[in-house]
Amino acid sequence: MDDGPASAAFKGLGADAGGRFWLAIVLTGLGTGVSAAALMLILQSVQHLMWPDAGATLLDAATLATPWRHILVLLAAGFLTGAGQIILVRLSSGNGIDITAAIWFSAGRLPALRTLGSAVLSVVVVGMGASLGREGAPKQAGAVIGNILSDRANLSDEQRRLLVACGAGAGMAAAYGVPLGGALFALEVLRGMLSLRLVLPALLTSVIASATAWLVLPDAPTYVVPQFDSSAAGLSLAFVVGPIAGLASVAFVRAIAWADRKRPVHRWRLAAPALALGLLGLVSIRFPQLLGNGKDIAGLAFTDQIPLALLLMLVFLKPLATILCLGSGVPGGLFTPSLALGAILGAFLGHCCGFLWTDVQPALAAVIGAGAVLAATTQGPISAVVLMMELTGQGRSFVAPLLFAVVIATLISRFIEPRSIYDARLTDEEIAQRQELREPARR
Repeated sequence: MDDGPASAAFKGLGADAGGRFWLAIVLTGLGTGVSAAALMLILQSVQHLMWPDAGATLLDAATLATPWRHILVLLAAGFLTGAGQIILVRLSSGNGIDITAAIWFSAGRLPALRTLGSAVLSVVVVGMGASLGREGAPKQAGAVIGNILSDRANLSDEQRRLLVACGAGAGMAAAYGVPLGGALFALEVLRGMLSLRLVLPALLTSVIASATAWLVLPDAPTYVVPQFDSSAAGLSLAFVVGPIAGLASVAFVRAIAWADRKRPVHRWRLAAPALALGLLGLVSIRFPQLLGNGKDIAGLAFTDQIPLALLLMLVFLKPLATILCLGSGVPGGLFTPSLALGAILGAFLGHCCGFLWTDVQPALAAVIGAGAVLAATTQGPISAVVLMMELTGQGRSFVAPLLFAVVIATLISRFIEPRSIYDARLTDEEIAQRQELREPARR
């Protein structure tokens, strides 16, 4: 870790200025926790309203739903997306801006109304079945809260960048109950540097947001995984899954970048989401696993409950569904879709290896694959490992092979493609500019 100029904003602060900053940190954590809890309750309410037939999960309900419900609900989500995007453009004088781009090139400044409106719209359409992540909304809410409080506290641009990144990371922490992973995500992935002086603000924001959200949301691991046995076969999986996960991540990031460039403009903002989500609804009649952010199928892969033939189809269909939604202009996150892709890919490779080595555990391969793809697509290996441990509530039984796979996958992906899923929309010039901004911190 390095201190660098990123921490210069905290040197020489008077007591009053320092107090304003730490008060903003506390208030960002509280506000983000409340916002994340509210957004997750909206998502759950929409999901139960749109898919009421039965079951504890979206996959259960979608499996039992009639074909017409698949088509009508997804079509409605498409029209709602189109109308919502047009309204947001007209109501907000500010242009839409990605959180990563805002942190690096606009000192964390975001158009509050448009960003919060996009957050609410995204949880609604994800609850209706769009194949994108739910974490995008609480991240946006946390970033906006950090930006607004930066104005109120008259913080410097460097402090604003940090506070916005902390707010976004706290949004993820609150939505998934991962305070340490959310803090590391804020620094490693969003802020682009790990510094001792930056860790405390990130940790405090995330733990306050998580504790606040736990008053409403369940304080339990997102995924239940078995206790894996340590074996040579399990360790060897890392050297099979890691390289393939790295290459798959490169393909996924580049597909995300392509889809982002193809987002509709003008009148197509209304028609494109309806066409895309209508097609998704039609395909989901046969493959209900494509609906939602991928949490359900990742959970099934972690417990080895998906047949090999279905895994083979989902490893292509699930990322295609995500790209289809993103390219049509549907708002949403990419964290869980990336994790789900890794879980499906890892489980498939585990089953294939099982034909040659009977000691291989496909469920372990799924966990390794999820962490490896998550690390490679976010370019955040440390946060990915911690997030996998927090999301599953354990780690000792899989941490060694996971670490090997994460290192291999990240090195391969970083060598081929420097972008992550969160800066896929940046141009080559912006990537180079961001690299220059990082360099002083390494001197």
